Amino acid sequence: MSSQEPAVLEAKPLLTGLVIGESPRWHEGRLWFAHWGTGEIVAVDLEGRSEVVGQGPPGLGWSIDWLPDGRLLVTGEGLMRREPDGSMVPHADLGGLGVGGFNEIVVDGRGNIYVNGGVDFHPGEGKAPGIIALVTPDGSVRRVADAIEFPNGMAVTPDNSTLIVAESFAARLTAFDIGADGSLTNRRVWADGVGPDGICMDAGGAIWTGVGPFDGSLVGRVRDGGAVLERVRLDMPCFACMLGGEDRRTLFMLTADWRMDEGFEQNIARLTEGPRTGQVLTAPAPAQGVGWP
Repeated sequence: MSSQEPAVLEAKPLLTGLVIGESPRWHEGRLWFAHWGTGEIVAVDLEGRSEVVGQGPPGLGWSIDWLPDGRLLVTGEGLMRREPDGSMVPHADLGGLGVGGFNEIVVDGRGNIYVNGGVDFHPGEGKAPGIIALVTPDGSVRRVADAIEFPNGMAVTPDNSTLIVAESFAARLTAFDIGADGSLTNRRVWADGVGPDGICMDAGGAIWTGVGPFDGSLVGRVRDGGAVLERVRLDMPCFACMLGGEDRRTLFMLTADWRMDEGFEQNIARLTEGPRTGQVLTAPAPAQGVGWP
């Protein structure tokens, strides 16, 4: 970590009363996100006006992104696509990958779709079943990375040369070189000792992610190698970050009262039964968002 104390940014609420918000994306002048617990896709503007703009699968563990032509993609048990008439259709057959469900997604600047799955909710048992799969623009599907310890958020650099994935249970960000065919090679640690979940990249080459313990209540701007440049202290764990706004210099953080001393099922029951503690928070960012998502 850097020897210089990171600057502290102040967060303020934009939207409250959520179960769990995940997979935030800045799209067409609003922040879109997956509202876990309600099966809704929600968009909110900078004034806090929100609207349900689509439907996702029930439960947790699904995300959203867009094809280059503007059609919405939604993960879950598979990969679905929303057509211009609003209908949802399968986008690609992921059944041969041997993974029961798919979590995060990122579409790069060439139209390559990366999805991850194989989540194991019981860390510390010597298992790392997570994978990253690639869906190319021609519809072919293949695994491009294995042995990911709870794969979570992904980001692709603006030149389409590097993919960074959050390995939540390993407490690290892992980077891969992206080949001309979309393959991932040269696996390496990008930052260690962090608490990553949903991530995003800025023009300074830094990643916004959780930087405290895995509870994610401390969010930071981290450069390659692990130095923390800025941070935001939160009252609740942060599930994902995204840079947006007119100049992409607003940091959006999706938080909820997830308690690491409780089991997975216990947390879900408490959050869905209420009170709804999920929020969207904002803070000014020192550099604009770049890359994908």
